Amino acid sequence: MIELRSDTFTLPTRKMMDAIQEAALGDDVYGEDPTASQLEAEVAQILGKEAAILMPSGTMANLASIMAHGPRGSKVLVGDESDIYIYEAAGASVCGGIMYEPIPTQPDGRLAIADLERAFPLEPEDPQFALPSLICLENTHNRMGGRVLPLSYLEEVRVFADGKGVPVHMDGARLFNAAVALGVEVAEIAGYADSVQFCLSKGLSAPIGSIVAGTNEFIEKVYRLRKMLGGGMRQVGIIAAPGLIAIRQMVDRLADDHSNALRLAKGLAEIPGIVTRVEDVETNIVYFRIEHPRLTWQTFIQEAREHGLQIAELGHGRIRAVTHSGIQAADIDRALQIVQRLMTKHDEQHTS
Repeated sequence: MIELRSDTFTLPTRKMMDAIQEAALGDDVYGEDPTASQLEAEVAQILGKEAAILMPSGTMANLASIMAHGPRGSKVLVGDESDIYIYEAAGASVCGGIMYEPIPTQPDGRLAIADLERAFPLEPEDPQFALPSLICLENTHNRMGGRVLPLSYLEEVRVFADGKGVPVHMDGARLFNAAVALGVEVAEIAGYADSVQFCLSKGLSAPIGSIVAGTNEFIEKVYRLRKMLGGGMRQVGIIAAPGLIAIRQMVDRLADDHSNALRLAKGLAEIPGIVTRVEDVETNIVYFRIEHPRLTWQTFIQEAREHGLQIAELGHGRIRAVTHSGIQAADIDRALQIVQRLMTKHDEQHTS
């Protein structure tokens, strides 16, 4: 089976499995797991932040970050196509008493400064209004096709946020993909945000975990919130050990995923009945549509699965394919052959 539904299907490498067996362990709720402490220290240095903390998931990482930044009764500005707004179960509202204000998402993942400006009340002293306490950016942007936010745009948001006196949190689930695509150190991207989270368990191929990084004071707040949310973990070195392998050995190879995604997009664009925008493919995510009188996206996904290709719909009837460490160029070619056969079969049935 060619698995292109998500890079969350990555499996740990042999070195990761060996590292789990050999990890030095302690009780991390007491702050005594040496492997977790090592991972957090290395990540903080890589991101150019004072401190970092290992979290069970990206959802909890974003939730704890939002709650650490924003008081109850405030609002967080999020993209209307962001993972935080769509896929994280309204956690900030449920757990933190923080309102989401959705901001229109541009095709390249940006939140226009003018739209952010409109989310700030003209009379902030009026007690009727919930006041913005945080701006959230997503980089790379999942639902907009793995797009990378330009550094120039990040600087604009930084200046805007500073002028408004609010912090910036970056949901960087695929942050290292963004850095590889731009050809810069990841710290250069993270430097525009007050806090950042990234996933170890997507393209970096670790089995579990995400990281939040920021100032010492901020991470102390996240530490308390992690415990409150049920994320206090014991011998967490078995998670941190493959995380160390991920950040040390799995970053540069993300370029292969980007190359395979572009290979896929170019191939799909040549198949009649498949609509995709090759120019939008910047990292490891490809979106496409089916335009055929005999096929819906539902029937296409089902038939693809029956032929050995796993893909999935992800909003607005679009089909998403995500490349990762379990996919090689030969798998991309096989996937294209499957799609071509399916479309040809239905073309013949339509004309017969």
